[in-house]
Amino acid sequence: MLILQLAIILLASKIAGDISARLGQPSVLGKLLVGIILGPSVLGVVTDSDILKEISQIGVILLMFIAGLETDLDEFKRSGKASFNVGLAGIAAPLALGYIAGMVIGLPAFESIFLGLLLSATSVSISVQALKELGKLKSREGATILGAAVIDDVVVILILAFVMSFAGGDVNLGMVVLKKVVFFAVILLLSWKVVPWVLRRFAPLQVTETVVTAALIICFLFAYLAEYTGVAAIIGAYIAGIAISLTKFKQEITHKVETLSYSLFVPVFFTSIGVSAQFSGIFDHFWLIIGLSVLAILTKFIGGGLGAKVSGFGWRSSWGIGSAMISRGEVALIIASIGLEAKLLAPDMFAVLIVVVLVTTIVTPPMMKIFFTEKKGGGDQVPLRKEA
Repeated sequence: MLILQLAIILLASKIAGDISARLGQPSVLGKLLVGIILGPSVLGVVTDSDILKEISQIGVILLMFIAGLETDLDEFKRSGKASFNVGLAGIAAPLALGYIAGMVIGLPAFESIFLGLLLSATSVSISVQALKELGKLKSREGATILGAAVIDDVVVILILAFVMSFAGGDVNLGMVVLKKVVFFAVILLLSWKVVPWVLRRFAPLQVTETVVTAALIICFLFAYLAEYTGVAAIIGAYIAGIAISLTKFKQEITHKVETLSYSLFVPVFFTSIGVSAQFSGIFDHFWLIIGLSVLAILTKFIGGGLGAKVSGFGWRSSWGIGSAMISRGEVALIIASIGLEAKLLAPDMFAVLIVVVLVTTIVTPPMMKIFFTEKKGGGDQVPLRKEA
């Protein structure tokens, strides 16, 4: 059954992506929407199985690995201040207004704080694909978005640990901070010394695709170390990509990993987001979903956009950066699961927030397209780049 479902997903995602691109939208939007159509909520031809989730996880890890490979490190360094401003502003606005919204709808104080914290999360895996198609991944804006995502992830997880420690969760805040410090220290050392050495040692081995295999080993190990220390796996994969981008093997690895990723794993990731959507009982909480979705979109859009503006970007680029930070993706889903387990989220609120996360993910690509598509003389828009 899995083999048939993979065939259906790959066929549908490519066709839907092409239709979306022909309509002037990033292809990723079509892949997200076709997942909803294929999933249990509509046609039911694809089920949200554990195996599909694992393949999807590999897809998002490889997507962020490719983003790291294509990152201009000099631009990344220059955008450090802007990333810091965007990351913190993109946390402050949803955290504060999410807390207020929680109190307004009658949630207890800790649950309201948790709601604000969940709305503060960002996952730029969807934004990365849109940036690639819009030709902005290697730009100053792209570097700022990716840097802000790293800052966002670390800060949100630290605040989460702080909240959980006071809410009765079995959390040692000092240990959480120590793990993250150790992770970044170890990962930087490995990136500087070990990664180039491993690639050089694998290159002469008398078997096929040794360099690419070595790169994937590094990618998956970095992702595992990140997840083990409480940092999102996609951050580890992204750092692995940056480390390898500084070696002479960058072009070979990028080309072959893109071929592997975009043939199977990445389409499954995009489509599985829609497949996992559950709309049962949605009309019982319709207005709450609408309200929280609008809040989730505007707080990241305005917070991130103003953070970019004070960093020297023009208004159009600033709003483009803000729109790229809207998607909550798998990071928010992980936090929501933690909240459900710790009883900081009621089951009904958990279901509501799953739909809100999906809404933020779907609106991100078209919003980015609006602000990042440059206009030629006469007002004509420059078409989107073809998908890698």
